[in-house]
Amino acid sequence: MSANFGHLQEISPELHRLGTLAERFFAEDANTSLMKSRQFGEYMVKEIAALSGVYDPAARETTNDLLRRLAIQQLLPREVADIFHAVRKSGNDATHNLAGSPAEALSALKFCRALGVWYRRTYGRDPGFKPGPFVPPRASADLDQATQAELAALRAQVREAEEKLAAAHASAEDLAKARAAAEELARQASADSAVWEQTAVQMEANQAALARKLAELQKAADAQPAQIQMELKQAGLEAASSLELDERQTRRLIDVQLVDAGWEADSDHLTYQKGARPEEGRNLAISEWPSDGGRADYALFVGLTCVGVIEAKRESVDVPSTLQQAERYARTIVLSPEDVHPHGPWKHGLDEPFRVPFIFATNGRPYVRQWVTKSGIWYRDIRRETNHAVPMTSWFSPKDLIDKLTTDVDTASQGLADDSFGKGRMRPYQEEAIAAIENAVVAGQRDILISMATGTGKTRTAIALMYRLLKHKRFRRILFLVDRKALGRQTSDALETTEIEGMLNFAQIYKVAGLEQKLPEDEDQVQVATVQSLIARILNEPDPAKRPTPGTFDCIIVDEAHRGYTLDAELRESDIGFRNIDDYQSAYRQILDYFDAVKVALTATPALHTREIFGHPVFHYGYRQAVVEGYLNDHLPPKRITTALSEAGIHFEGGEEVEIIDRKTGQIDLFELPDEVSLNYDLADFNKRVYSEAFNRIVCRAIATEIPPSKPGKTLIFAARDAHADDIVRLLVEELQEEYGKENVPHGMVTKITGTVDKADDLILKFKNDPYPKYVVTVDLLTTGVDVPAICNLVFVRRVKSRILYDQMIGRATRLCPDIGKEHFRIFDAVDLYAELQEMSDMRPVVVKPDIALGQLVTDLQNAETEEDKQWVAAQVIVRMRSLVKRMDAETRESFERHTGESPDMALQRLSTRSGAELQQWLTDHPRTVELLERRPLRTDKNDGVVISTHEDELLRIEEIFGKNTTPEDYITGFERFVRENMNQVPALIAVTQRPRDLTRKELSELAGLLDEKNYSEAMLRAAYGRARNADIAAHIIGFVRQAALGDPLIPYATRVDNAIVKIEASRPWTQKQKEWLRRIGRALKDKPVADPTLLDQGAFADKGGFKRIAQEFDGELDEVLHTFNEAIWASPAA
Repeated sequence: MSANFGHLQEISPELHRLGTLAERFFAEDANTSLMKSRQFGEYMVKEIAALSGVYDPAARETTNDLLRRLAIQQLLPREVADIFHAVRKSGNDATHNLAGSPAEALSALKFCRALGVWYRRTYGRDPGFKPGPFVPPRASADLDQATQAELAALRAQVREAEEKLAAAHASAEDLAKARAAAEELARQASADSAVWEQTAVQMEANQAALARKLAELQKAADAQPAQIQMELKQAGLEAASSLELDERQTRRLIDVQLVDAGWEADSDHLTYQKGARPEEGRNLAISEWPSDGGRADYALFVGLTCVGVIEAKRESVDVPSTLQQAERYARTIVLSPEDVHPHGPWKHGLDEPFRVPFIFATNGRPYVRQWVTKSGIWYRDIRRETNHAVPMTSWFSPKDLIDKLTTDVDTASQGLADDSFGKGRMRPYQEEAIAAIENAVVAGQRDILISMATGTGKTRTAIALMYRLLKHKRFRRILFLVDRKALGRQTSDALETTEIEGMLNFAQIYKVAGLEQKLPEDEDQVQVATVQSLIARILNEPDPAKRPTPGTFDCIIVDEAHRGYTLDAELRESDIGFRNIDDYQSAYRQILDYFDAVKVALTATPALHTREIFGHPVFHYGYRQAVVEGYLNDHLPPKRITTALSEAGIHFEGGEEVEIIDRKTGQIDLFELPDEVSLNYDLADFNKRVYSEAFNRIVCRAIATEIPPSKPGKTLIFAARDAHADDIVRLLVEELQEEYGKENVPHGMVTKITGTVDKADDLILKFKNDPYPKYVVTVDLLTTGVDVPAICNLVFVRRVKSRILYDQMIGRATRLCPDIGKEHFRIFDAVDLYAELQEMSDMRPVVVKPDIALGQLVTDLQNAETEEDKQWVAAQVIVRMRSLVKRMDAETRESFERHTGESPDMALQRLSTRSGAELQQWLTDHPRTVELLERRPLRTDKNDGVVISTHEDELLRIEEIFGKNTTPEDYITGFERFVRENMNQVPALIAVTQRPRDLTRKELSELAGLLDEKNYSEAMLRAAYGRARNADIAAHIIGFVRQAALGDPLIPYATRVDNAIVKIEASRPWTQKQKEWLRRIGRALKDKPVADPTLLDQGAFADKGGFKRIAQEFDGELDEVLHTFNEAIWASPAA
């Protein structure tokens, strides 16, 4: 039995056979040995896929495609995938080109042995397996000197291992292993060739048997609980972290990676000692290049110019510390004058100058964020002293490094600092956002987040930012990354229509590559692309020449960076290549890590995971601030639609027959409930776990009544699922026809727009620009990024769990639309979503991923190192347990009680007060708890269908929501109490109530934010005062605050401005020109309620020269005039 592969016999006889054959052929024919090593890797990949439940023989995937899919789905650690690829490539070369040296065959054997050990530790459930040293195979006598030396060293390691164990009185088992390894050296000479000789008939029978085995493994994996697959995934990661490759194997992995990146690399043959030297027209990675202090592992040459040095260490060595050795080589490398770049050498202070611009260090392990110092390719641009080392996932191409040498960061930074914004082109907050980003870039920040409310012009801001960065050559090429094609087309249109300089738009100044272009051309300076397309081009593209390189983009603008917020969203569009949102987020993160670029992320709703990637926002401009400053519309108090079923819930008694519809096929099955089982559904379950047509019809009837087709504006309705959206369309059409007559409800007035409809982008354009559709029903497709200003009504018939998704849904209606007289928008809530989420102060629930398996959380609890971490995970465990307990059937509850000695509810009540360590111990003492809680309840079929309710329903009321159980009078009382209690403590309230003359835009924004936290908005206050006092007064938020604090009467804000203009004109003699300016300022103040200099640097004022030019008309007293305006507007009537 093979000492290197014998341990696989009991868990995979076929892997044992192929590994043994690769060894046996090593002495006879290196080419055949390489082919057997390739077959070993190919079969192992198939077994892994089958054991993971994702093997599909009908797909006829190549090994390369299957490897990539397993890696994307996180079923194969990348360091293991890299070894598979190295074996595959050398085997392919042997198969197709009849190539293969003994050195390559020996390397492939060592890689296969490492894969076998990893497989044993992972799928053999033997994490502590110790294989001993690699046993070199029997060799022929005509090997080259280097391979003979490597074999001699390996034999010495075997003998040394035996001696050490004997000297230390090792266990009999370990000693036997070492002796068996040594004895294998002697046995190899007389190996029986019958082990590997098979007839064609036998091989065919063997293939059929293997196919059956893989099918059996796949079937068994399908039947396993999700917890088992998670444990295997975790075991694979842990086994990969303990893989050990020697420096020679590491070098061979690096060779493969460098060749993929466009370099010529062969650490066995392309070496300085064997005469390799730089040549014109070649990109060489020459190994063992001399320096005054030793030999660099690789010197990178583009033509005759040395552009970098690489230091490679074995996998167990930390990478960043190795960079210090690379720095030394970069200073002392032996180069002729023509080998040094024209801009070099680079000197910092009194230190010896660097003779190359870039240094690299690696241990061959792929980059893993959690083990950042032990993985990845670390590199540093040593031309500037302030540049720090950064990790990368892949190697730069030769062109990447040459392009980097063309960027002059210092000159670009100075240019940005000196370049002022054009008057009137940008809104003040947009200029502030760009300035904050540029300051962060100049400071060396590589991950930058800005938060701007939906509808405030993030795309316009990004275009202006890109223009400035390209104009001053801070970056060479920018990637504008979106998550859907619709957003990409919207961005491309904006680039072609947004004027930047004079009458020229962005796309006329800089060349833009669109969505359909796979790789940018050399002259392209911006590319718009979707996350999904880049995943396909980087992670799924088998040909390295067709992939973008890490230096393709040096800046990435990430639009809608909160992507992945959808805790209960369906995967959509081309996301279907991912099994779940975790797979998507993993690939999304890999794309961001792949490029060596500054990332600028744009979002309206920064989620926890967004901050984890990009850090805290360098600039924030919120929804309430935008409303106060007149850039967005506010919503009126939401209207709650309450029906008899939504208030009482839906109930099925034991013994009833229940219809269940399969989510995927639409098939309806009849299911009789056991006598002891009853089903209870509350409003949160409506349209997800239980479907009532009566409830949905009542809601559609209310929509038809409350939002007649003759009203201006459009309506967006959020459904729970795609099939539910179809039902809403059908029912709403029927109710509209019933209310207004069939002749007044033309075809196309009500439409579904989801990811499943044909030409969704065209429908979105029709919704935006045409009279019809008037009502649109969606699920997720229109929750983010799509601009339809005419939306005046939102209808929630779907409960969501994420405050971020909720904010995005609200954001669909916030945009201004003066063409239809839109002053606000309305919310109709049939599932009590507003009340559930409006008061959520944190942007995430306790459980970050509500659908995460309890077993995974329990594993996290066990792995948590600090008490603080244990408490944080324990809270998630309890929340998840509580969720699972709610769906337990009676039989499972009884099993739980027998196992734990108490009911699930009592256990939860007690455990919720215990520490993380106590919870962990309890779970250890009751090992079946996870299995019992995750057991599927009787009440659903295997496809987790939706229960159909035939209960009758009726409309109870449609009422405005001012808060939980709050009347308009209570709302006003609470507001007045808050203002009076804080008017002398909060600076923003002090400014509004005591010194309105000096009020600034910043203070007004702070006031709006403060009141918004307490759910006091201008629109809500206006509605509450209107209901309570039977008068609709548009008094402005300042007016409502002053009324509550000082008793000022509520006067319409426009009237206050008109009165102020009259008062100011009468206060002193003005020239005719000054009077005209006073009236213009007054008209502007009706939209922008604070008179300060920023008001006059916007819009039409900016076109006339802005504040500085207008100030000349007032002989330098314009500041005083603006203060007077503020004072006159808010003066008490007696004044």
